Amino acid sequence: MKTIVSAAALLAASLFAIPASAANLVLYTSQPNEDAQATVDGFMAANPDIKVDWIRDGTPKIMAKLQAEIQAGNPVADILLIADMVTLERLKEDGKLLAYKSPEAAGYDAALYDADGYYYSTKLITTGIMYNTSAAMKPASWKDLTKPEAKGLVTMPSPLASGAALIHAQTLAAVSGLGWEFYKSLAENGAIAAGGNGAVLKSVASGEKAYGMVVDYLPIREKAKGAPVEFVFPSEGVSAVTEPVGILASTKNADAARKFVDYVLSETGQEGFLKLGYIPARNGMKLPEGFPARDTIKVLPIMAAEALKNTDQDLKTFSGIYGSN
Repeated sequence: MKTIVSAAALLAASLFAIPASAANLVLYTSQPNEDAQATVDGFMAANPDIKVDWIRDGTPKIMAKLQAEIQAGNPVADILLIADMVTLERLKEDGKLLAYKSPEAAGYDAALYDADGYYYSTKLITTGIMYNTSAAMKPASWKDLTKPEAKGLVTMPSPLASGAALIHAQTLAAVSGLGWEFYKSLAENGAIAAGGNGAVLKSVASGEKAYGMVVDYLPIREKAKGAPVEFVFPSEGVSAVTEPVGILASTKNADAARKFVDYVLSETGQEGFLKLGYIPARNGMKLPEGFPARDTIKVLPIMAAEALKNTDQDLKTFSGIYGSN
């Protein structure tokens, strides 16, 4: 895994590498570095007259950076491509996004984009269970992680560091038979929560921990490279973030930004995400190698507006169980 560079360091590097006048668009994204570069390269190949600079970090840090810029009256980003619809719903409600009715939306289920055109899902990134192949137990259910065989052997990303982890916690908290009691049971069984999904992958792949909650593509990619890991879609279902794209209302490059939205939603853009190992959000697309058939993956529902309303309390609840890591 490549080291994740901070947004500030990436910004500094980009400013040295590219003259400010050369960047027609600035993208803030939570994609891994290699994926962000591939997405931008694909777009610029299709739109050679547009240059894109990009900054990458976890969604909470990207949002903190963006909010600080907005408060200072100088938002830098033109486009966001970050973890979840709840985050973009907040920006929509705050009047910080530009509505755009993309013609590419016709290829998507209505539940995967904002009806007013403020944001659109680009992929389905589910969170399930990964385990090291040397583990004594092969989990099939979320509740398996609370069994004695998993005591002290479970790790997960913190919602304070990962947008996907927050959506995951909010999703499971609403499931009958799981809820916050499930998270309390995990903590009582010695589970830890800290950092992001990359740290979980490293911990389980190295054998430091046997089990982890993690986004699907990381262990599936690593297994294909020979890592001793497996990924499970638990029987109760999985949460999903959809890495939506949205345009900042403050953009001075609206036409170019609309072209970016159209590109990532198009078949060509979706094929790019497929090649990177993601489940495309667009209907009729294939799934990456290593994934089961799409209709066998039970995706648990989450209501963006409701999750947004509960976010602050949910973060407090999680921190009360696991601490502020």
